[in-house]
Amino acid sequence: MLDYAQARPGEAVDRTIVTVTFMRLDRKPPVVWAPLPEGAAIELVRPIDVARYRDLYDRVGQNWLWWLRRMMPDDMLARLLADPAVAIYVLTLDGVEAGFFELDATSWPDVNLSYFGLLPWAIGKGVGFSLLGAAIERVFAGPVRGMTVNTCTADHARALPNYQRAGFRIIRQINEVWDIPRRLGFVVPERLLTRAG
Repeated sequence: MLDYAQARPGEAVDRTIVTVTFMRLDRKPPVVWAPLPEGAAIELVRPIDVARYRDLYDRVGQNWLWWLRRMMPDDMLARLLADPAVAIYVLTLDGVEAGFFELDATSWPDVNLSYFGLLPWAIGKGVGFSLLGAAIERVFAGPVRGMTVNTCTADHARALPNYQRAGFRIIRQINEVWDIPRRLGFVVPERLLTRAG
């Protein structure tokens, strides 16, 4: 586990076990993506400040246990967000933030889809798969070798099948144990809690 993600000595944690699925896309898939609805826009936000990023990350990831960036120190996160190889794209619907995706090209010529998600109010409105298509189109507009992503059993139930539908293939799966500090305010689903937690 990353040093910054370690719980403080003696602090209360929820011991959580997840299966992480690593996936890869080697070429632009022959998929015709449904267009985003009228009033939708995707904006590259550069630079994005730490406060705005944290707010968006927290609101999108609250139900899916997105906890690692919450633990990351501000100075480390600021350096990551300032890296020209990292790009944050924000989806708005009628001018209201609805989701985002993060592309990381630090492992060029592969590009990783580090984060992808919608705000709770935007889920079920038929925009998720179109947003995924927009991310894939942006990656394969350049001379890349491939695109990677990982998802886990804490994510939305449609995450894995949607990645597969978009053409990603499973490379490997591993089980991870996370000690998520309770101070972060997550409600960990019972199915993910270990008996030792």
